[in-house]
Amino acid sequence: MNLSPTEIERLVIFNAAEFARRNKRLGIRLSHPEAVAYLTDEAMLMARQDVPYAEIRDRVSRLLGAEDVMAGVPSMITLVMMELPMEEGTKLLAVFDPIVAGDASDILPGEVVPGSGRIDLFPDLETVTIEVVNTGDRDIQVRSQTHFFEVNRALAFDRVAAYGTKLAVSSGAGERFEPGLPKRVQLVPIAGDRIVLGQGGLVNGQLDDPDVRSRAFAMARERGYLAESDGS
Repeated sequence: MNLSPTEIERLVIFNAAEFARRNKRLGIRLSHPEAVAYLTDEAMLMARQDVPYAEIRDRVSRLLGAEDVMAGVPSMITLVMMELPMEEGTKLLAVFDPIVAGDASDILPGEVVPGSGRIDLFPDLETVTIEVVNTGDRDIQVRSQTHFFEVNRALAFDRVAAYGTKLAVSSGAGERFEPGLPKRVQLVPIAGDRIVLGQGGLVNGQLDDPDVRSRAFAMARERGYLAESDGS
């Protein structure tokens, strides 16, 4: 049996639509490709049954509701276009917003739906508040997982108090320090095994090891992170 590309595509659509029908029959909400395949196959079947063009368009737009598909799918399918095998020849059908709206369609793809109430990021950790001044000539950004003791030397602040801490912000967030503008930030102790490697290259070890700490402070003074008068 030799099939044309169009006939092969029709078989793919049919198989995907059968998959969607099985899921719909079992009460499983349809995904984006399943919903599109289901709508397309039903429309093409109606065309083969000689259903009038206008009636096909009307019936397709009532086949699925928001309760039949996964959250976010209605807003993803704003237009479905298909070529129908009508008796008088192939006709293009365009159906706008084919899935009946409901509460589920209010959720956009990738949307983050926050929970209610206050979320404390570090409820059991003691915070340290320090004032930071950028003495450089350009903005400096510090990210959430940076050992604050080792940040850019152009930032002036109490580095002794900042040893073993990081910004009290959510993972992936950070703070921007503009030149000459004092900014107060909160720091929390680094948790876990408290091992810092790389970054400014001052620690490269376990933060609470006395030898590591002593070496870090000595190197910080040598490289201009700390003034000679700063204690450790």
